[in-house]
This record gives sequence, structure tokens and C-alpha cells, in this order.
Amino acid sequence: MASNKPNKLAFLSMPAPASYVAGLGRGASGFTTRSDIGPAREGPSAEVVAEAQARRGEEPDVDLAQFQDPDNEYGLFAGTTYEQDDEEADKIYELVDEAMDSRRRARREAAERAQLQKLRAERPKIQQQFADLKRGLSVVTDEEWENLPEVGNLTRKKRKKEERSFVVPDSVIVGDRSKSEYDSALDPRQQQAGGFETPADSGALTNLVEIGQARDKILSLKLDQMSGISSTSGTATSVDPKGYLTSLDSVVIKSDAEIGDIKRARMLFDSLVKSNPKHSPGWIAAACLEEHAGKMVAARKIIKQGCEMCPKSEDVWIEAARLHNNEDAKVILANAVQHVGQSVNIWLKAADLEHDVKAKKRVLRKALEHIPNSVRLWKETVNLESSAVDARILLSRAVEVIPHSVELWLALSRLETPDKAKAVLNKARKSVPTSHEIWIAAGRLLEQEASSPSKNARTAKQRVGPRR
Repeated sequence: MASNKPNKLAFLSMPAPASYVAGLGRGASGFTTRSDIGPAREGPSAEVVAEAQARRGEEPDVDLAQFQDPDNEYGLFAGTTYEQDDEEADKIYELVDEAMDSRRRARREAAERAQLQKLRAERPKIQQQFADLKRGLSVVTDEEWENLPEVGNLTRKKRKKEERSFVVPDSVIVGDRSKSEYDSALDPRQQQAGGFETPADSGALTNLVEIGQARDKILSLKLDQMSGISSTSGTATSVDPKGYLTSLDSVVIKSDAEIGDIKRARMLFDSLVKSNPKHSPGWIAAACLEEHAGKMVAARKIIKQGCEMCPKSEDVWIEAARLHNNEDAKVILANAVQHVGQSVNIWLKAADLEHDVKAKKRVLRKALEHIPNSVRLWKETVNLESSAVDARILLSRAVEVIPHSVELWLALSRLETPDKAKAVLNKARKSVPTSHEIWIAAGRLLEQEASSPSKNARTAKQRVGPRR
């Protein structure tokens, strides 16, 4: 019996269309061979071309270079005799060329080496990148090699999902069966009473008193939970009114209007940081908005992006440190000093995060290595010193580095003895001759010396003189 199904492979015996190109769908292109166009035809010979030019009255084109020997090139002075003077002149020119080349050779070779080193630093070879790892492979034992896991299939091909089947519960089957059923009889209770009665008590009306009492109980429970103090009995509670009101100040209740304002502000700041990513106040404002909305994770993520986009802004780094805990803030400020090492505020913020006095001193002295001309850093460092001797040493170094700071000179004079304080104020007067504070401090020092009893007694003894 013959089958009526069409033959699926019948197209193999059909002729291809006129414009068909094999493999065009996968990017191939058609090409033509000599067998497609036939054998090549020869052009006219030189004699035929010469006869045609003679008939037209044209002169034949003669290329003079075709008669020249390529191995015997000659110049302008090829016909002259090469004498001893010419040889000496060529040697002199060669010596001059060598001297000029030797003058620039060291500079050129140094530039080439520097360029090569820069290229190697920017684009190191793969073997250089993994050199230390290759050396580390020498200590790997055979057991560790055998314990290495097998590499799985990490291709991005779309994998076929495994089909999972579950047993349908009986309740689903019974429910589907009852969907198509129809009741043809009424319920006996419905036939007797003419319908179903709604169960209701005698007091079907709403009792407002009970609702009010229930509301009061719920409010008292909430007050107990907010205050953290359990109720003593019944309706009597031990809630501290002042403490409860104080705790209510910290509870932020956002209305629908505030939530809408936050959404609009979020869209505004989002467009701001996208249009101008180098604007640090935009990142700070966006992070503060998320903090106000109670989304600290989003705020930290935004301020982290701000630190990456504006690494030279000290305000962004300080805001990032504020939004994180103490340990993370230390790491953030450590990264900040690598980009903004001349920022006094960042160093002071890093010192504030330290709880130990020694750690604070260490941070501030590290800051003075980067910013030795900051009066504020010197003052903070001196304030941490408990010993007057150490503070005097620091101030002596400070006035050497910053001789025009009146505050440092006056602070040093207060720590010195009266005689040394005079010398300090004289040096300060020479360094800052226009400062009236130094003159006032010198006048007060002289006044204190004049009013001291020991000084007066010494002066009187000198006036009376020794007895004879």
C-alpha cells in the first residue's frame, strides 16, 4: 500500500534557485572561479599595439628605465673619478655622523628603556603575572593535586530544565469533581423555616461602651510595650509619663505626603548624580535622603559610589565614615588619606574614631608628617600631651615649622619659665613684628614679674646693699 506522506528529502534532488548562495545564513559569501567564467583571454601583443599607434599617427611610448641595469645604479657624479680627497671626505662625514649619534645615544637608549619599563608595568606578560603562583606550585604535594575538584560545565549555554512531577492531593481531585455537581434538593432546615436564620444575640446593636473599653486595653498594652515596664494589675500601669514622651520624640512617623516627597526627591537626586557624577554634594544629599527614609544599606551603597566618583572630595569621605560603624569608618578614612592626604578634617576625623590616647597621638603625628604646616593639627597634638615637658618639645618644633603662628608662640611662652618666656616672646616678636598679641603678652609678663614678692625683695636688697 503506497503511503500518502510527502517525501521530506525531495528538495535534495531539486535544482537550487538562481540567487542561492550556500552558507549565506551563517555569514558565508559567494565567490567565482575560472571554471565559471571560462579561460582567460590574452591581451594584444606589442607588435599589434605598435601597428595601431602607427595608424593613428602616435609615437610609441618608450620607458627609459627599462634599459637601465638595476644592479648598476648611478648618480650625478657617477662619471667622475673617485679620488683620495673624496675618500677622506666620506670618512669625515662618517665620523661626524657617529659623533652625533653617540651624543644622543645615551638619552635615546634611556628613553627607550623607560618607555619599555612603562609598557611592561602597564601591560605585563601573563607569565610575569603568574610567576609567583608558578613558584608556589613547587610545594604542592601529590595528595593536594589529587584532591583538586573537577571543573564543571561553566558555559553560558541555555540548559534544559529538569522536569519535576508531584502527586496531586486528593482534596484537589475531590474539589474538581464537585465543581460539576448541582444540588436538586433543598436543605431540611431551609424547608422548615423558609430559609437560614442568622445567629444573633439579643443585643444586636453595637455596644460602644465595650468598644471603648477594648480600645483602652489595647492602648494600655501598647504603652506597656513602649515603656518596657510591665503592668502591675488590671488597668493600673507603671508608665513614666516623662520617659514615655521622651521616647516618642525618637519615633519618626511618616505621612503619605512625606513618603511622596521622599520618592520625588529620590528621583531628583538620581537624575542629578547621573547627569553630573563628579558633583560631590549630590552624592551626599542622595545618601542623606536614604538615611532619612530609614534605608541605611542604600545610603551606604550610594555614598560608596560617591567616593569612587569623587575621590578628591573630603566631604564625601567624611560622610561615608559617618554612615558606617567605627571599624568600617577607620578603613574608609585610611583609603581617604591615600587620595586626599592634605585634608586636615579627614585626619582629625580619623583621630576622633580612636578611643585610646596613644592611638590618637599616633594618628595625629602621622598627619603632621603629611601636613606639617597645619596649626590645627599641632594644637590637637599638644592638647593630648599630659606632660608639660613633652608639650614644650612639640611646641618648640611647631614654631620652627610655622614661625608666623602667633597662637603657637603664645602657647610656648606660657609653658616656659619667666626668663625663657622672655626669650620666646622676643623670637616671636622678630618673626611676627605686626602682632599686638605678642606685645600684650610681653607686657603682662613684665607686670607679673614686677608684682611678684620674691622679685620685689630681691630688688630692695640690691638697693640697700651690704652692711659695713
